[in-house]
Amino acid sequence: MRTECDAAVLGGGFFGCMTALELRRRHRHVVLLEQGEDLLQRASYHNQARVHHGYHYPRSLRTALRSRINFPRFVEQFAFCIERSFDKYYAVARQFSKVTARQFRNFFAHIQAPIEPAPEAVRRLFNRDLVEEVFRVTEYAFNAVRLREWLRQRLFDAEVEVRLRTEANRVQAHADGRLLLTTGLRQRPEGLLAREVFNCTYAQINRLLAGSGLPLIPLKQELTEMALVHVPEPLAHMGLTVMCGPFFSVMPFPARGLHSLSHVRYTPHAAWSEGTGIYRPAYAEMAAHPRRSHYTWMIRDAARFLPLLNECRYEDSLWEIKTVLPRSEVDDSRPILFQRHHGLANLHCVLGAKIDNIFDLLDELNGTVHQERRSA
Repeated sequence: MRTECDAAVLGGGFFGCMTALELRRRHRHVVLLEQGEDLLQRASYHNQARVHHGYHYPRSLRTALRSRINFPRFVEQFAFCIERSFDKYYAVARQFSKVTARQFRNFFAHIQAPIEPAPEAVRRLFNRDLVEEVFRVTEYAFNAVRLREWLRQRLFDAEVEVRLRTEANRVQAHADGRLLLTTGLRQRPEGLLAREVFNCTYAQINRLLAGSGLPLIPLKQELTEMALVHVPEPLAHMGLTVMCGPFFSVMPFPARGLHSLSHVRYTPHAAWSEGTGIYRPAYAEMAAHPRRSHYTWMIRDAARFLPLLNECRYEDSLWEIKTVLPRSEVDDSRPILFQRHHGLANLHCVLGAKIDNIFDLLDELNGTVHQERRSA
């Protein structure tokens, strides 16, 4: 392995892999560092596998509109891993919802996202005392295993150097103007010189910054549980979400041939904030926390709205750290974070909130590179 490169990307999740591929178009030698045993092993796999079309965000016009724009791009580029063999429905609760059914329908009609009343047979599945209206929409899921295999091959074909089981512990300015990354085990540190570094480590973005004595980025961390279930046959080819507030989603999870169940109230098991002077290693916190499933509470509440869910059979749970920007707590927005030159020249921090955000990142990255080329 070489000890210098043009660009180093930290984090082998979806955003890290795609960033490395994009950089390889401009640089001869790109190195991708991943702490785990393989690519797409953490948050890129442990999620709802939803390809968003905007319907989840009726309180954030920008997020909904960006998803509306990015959805067809994602479906076209990643068609090999898209699961379309189900119908997707959104139901609006009568009480405690932060939007009404009329607001929900009008909002998505306004941004030209496909929406129509659900068939009567589907509406009858819901408890109409608790659900105001049900809509059929266009939304898909992705198979993370197929996506991982595709990324592996693309990285290999592009001659991106992938280093698994490699930690990046510290970054500092080198005398020649490049960045020096300290990698490997703390007992046997190694050095990697790079002209630019992209920190795409999601829940561990502040880990590198804290280890380097650089300013931390304000983030909210949540330890989350995504239950995996066998749904009864009438729901086998459906995805269902009750909106908008402390409610739930049941989505196909193609990588396992199951459905995921998440609940806004019961999916989070713990939460904490990071920021100025405050850092708690996310995965150390996760390892120390007891994993007592909230599935019973999830299904008990969800079945009030959709009684057929009582027939679900629990398989297991996916545990992960979910990282969001603090401002997203207000309007449920999900923008990308692209923090350029964070604390050091050519150290860039990237946080993607959902998979279709990748095009926002690539557009930003292209704009940054083009601007830097012009200024040079």
